[in-house]
Amino acid sequence: MTFPGVKALDNVDFTLRKGEIHALMGENGAGKSTLIKCLTGINDFEAGEIRVAGVEGPVKNHSTLDAQKVGISTVYQEVNLCPNLSVAENLYIGREPMTKLRTIDRAAMFEKAAELTKRLDIKVDVTQNLENYSLAIQQMIAIARAVDMDCKVLILDEPTSSLDDTEVEKLFQMMRSLKEHGVGIVFVTHFLEQVYAVCDRITVLRNGTLVGEYPVAELPRVKLVAAMMGKDFDDLAAIKNESTTCGSEAPIEIEASGLSHRGTIKPFDLKIHKGEVIGLTGLLGSGRSELARTIYGADKATSGKLKVGEKDVKINQPLDAMNLGMGMLPDDRKAEGIIGDLSVRENIILALQAKRGMFHQLSREKQNEIADRYIDLVQIKTASRETPIKQLSGGNQQKAILARWLATDPDFLILDEPTRGIDIGTKTEIQKLIVQLAAEGKSVMFISSEIEEMLRTCNRMVVLRDGAKVGELDGELTQSRVMAAIAGGADTAGEQAGGVNHG
Repeated sequence: MTFPGVKALDNVDFTLRKGEIHALMGENGAGKSTLIKCLTGINDFEAGEIRVAGVEGPVKNHSTLDAQKVGISTVYQEVNLCPNLSVAENLYIGREPMTKLRTIDRAAMFEKAAELTKRLDIKVDVTQNLENYSLAIQQMIAIARAVDMDCKVLILDEPTSSLDDTEVEKLFQMMRSLKEHGVGIVFVTHFLEQVYAVCDRITVLRNGTLVGEYPVAELPRVKLVAAMMGKDFDDLAAIKNESTTCGSEAPIEIEASGLSHRGTIKPFDLKIHKGEVIGLTGLLGSGRSELARTIYGADKATSGKLKVGEKDVKINQPLDAMNLGMGMLPDDRKAEGIIGDLSVRENIILALQAKRGMFHQLSREKQNEIADRYIDLVQIKTASRETPIKQLSGGNQQKAILARWLATDPDFLILDEPTRGIDIGTKTEIQKLIVQLAAEGKSVMFISSEIEEMLRTCNRMVVLRDGAKVGELDGELTQSRVMAAIAGGADTAGEQAGGVNHG
């Protein structure tokens, strides 16, 4: 399966057996969604074949309806049903029982729906609108619809990402019941704990290729993390931390106590010292960005306290954080960073002007001076300060957003994936700048999917898993220690080197 310039799937084999729950794992861009779309007829594929038990010859699905006809159904994270219709109507939409007069037999539909939901132990009133029920129940109704259409293969794409622990367990009970009745389930999730709780086997993809297929009992968590991230856990070399050391005796810049955000981040405690680069690490979906956004006020905290310096503060929005000396470079520079039609100058002075307010406009002369200073400081390659920022390369756009926050002279800077998608030379420049900022006494929170660059820049690393802070690493930081902490579970042998403080 190829997209322009990118081979999204390359010679991938995937086998699902009758009556098993099979996890499909991989980081962002691994090829999971593409594989599902090929199976369900959303994407065509260029080579290979799909075979389904009971269907003669290779299957070529051209639509989701084709896939359903051979027994392949998918339930997505976003429930694709009609909330303003009843439960029964959602279960039988498009295939309603009809009377002899060719009108919908509503009594028969309600009766069939009640029997189906009872058989699957879904406690609902089928005459009530779907919107009256929780997201977990809506997920189960979507699964019930698929089951009633005689699905042999049920694909669940991130079904638990918006559910709480109780709802997840109800969903797992339903999955186990379907497994006992011979349904093969493909379970796509980024929650390691859930994989080990409910799955029989795991297939790992990376960069569109098959890494391997493993029985769950034979794949320790740390080996799974290594497979997903492309590292050989047994042969990982320690990388020297070149950043300035910052001891616990340094003044505290930020202190969070019991801070949380409903639905994404469980209550956490965190101290960030002056002149420290603290890294947030964990797999995709672990809560790295969400934790940073909660501190910064981009997502308003639902519980807990935050101190900046010695002062208790309340951050309701990013402007509050900016006025307290914080800055945040978001992970999606196109959606949340640059304003494409504005010039490099206008993009750089944006945050400083916001802090000053609309009644204290920066003069054009001052804007030019600030823009020129930071274009030079972070080496932005641009024809002029007036060039529309959308004309710059991705790396130079990233530098301009970084310049925007440096212009505010922040005490605490959050950098979420600051080097993603940019060339190796620019990456190195940004890493050096992070270390330099810390040496000047600024505090930096650094989030990256690349462990190597975090090891080069961070003094300490906070480990996140499933929306919770599960530990901190300090002292000698190595890839093996970090990956063991990310994986968690009993098989990490005391986190290998031992220096994990669980939070």
